[in-house]
Amino acid sequence: MAKDLNKVQLTGRLGADPEMRYTPQGHAVTTFRVASNRSWRSTDGESHEETEWFRVVAWNKLAEICNQWLAKGARLYVEGRMQTRQWQDQEGQPRSLSEVVANDIIILESRRDSAGQDQADPADEQPAPGPAPAAEAPAQLAAARPAARPAPAEPTPAEAPAPAPRAAPRPAPATEAPARPALAARGARAAKVAALPRGTTTFEEEDLPF
Repeated sequence: MAKDLNKVQLTGRLGADPEMRYTPQGHAVTTFRVASNRSWRSTDGESHEETEWFRVVAWNKLAEICNQWLAKGARLYVEGRMQTRQWQDQEGQPRSLSEVVANDIIILESRRDSAGQDQADPADEQPAPGPAPAAEAPAQLAAARPAARPAPAEPTPAEAPAPAPRAAPRPAPATEAPARPALAARGARAAKVAALPRGTTTFEEEDLPF
């Protein structure tokens, strides 16, 4: 069995800011109107243009996005399905309303973009500033470098530390006392006796030949 197709695709501009409300069940609903123009040329060569207004309704998350980002004058693409609602007013008269239930919306041009095309921003027309002259570069580098630390001052003679006192020299070790004269004389006499010829038994010191 073949399926039917109910699909609407249109582009146009918003005639007013969107309006959002919530149903008693807590679902967000946003409605807005889109004007879509059609141009054609008749057989006599005359140009014609007509505008068709579409009522668009968005639900839930898409409704919140439309309420946040859409504004009067914005150009957008709407894709959805067509539906017709019927009811009776307070006087009992039957009423009907056809609307597009959107399932996809794309912003093609915001109101700010369209205004920017008509009037350019004067700031955009000003030439971009050129690079700084080369002569300014050393001054900028010198300002960026930290100042050199000053060299420490040499101490004056009054501030120079006094030399440490030298340690006293150690006393020399005591030498042995010279031999007594009596011991020296006794040794000389023994040497004289040993030099006498054999057989000499008694002698006086003055008899010694030396």
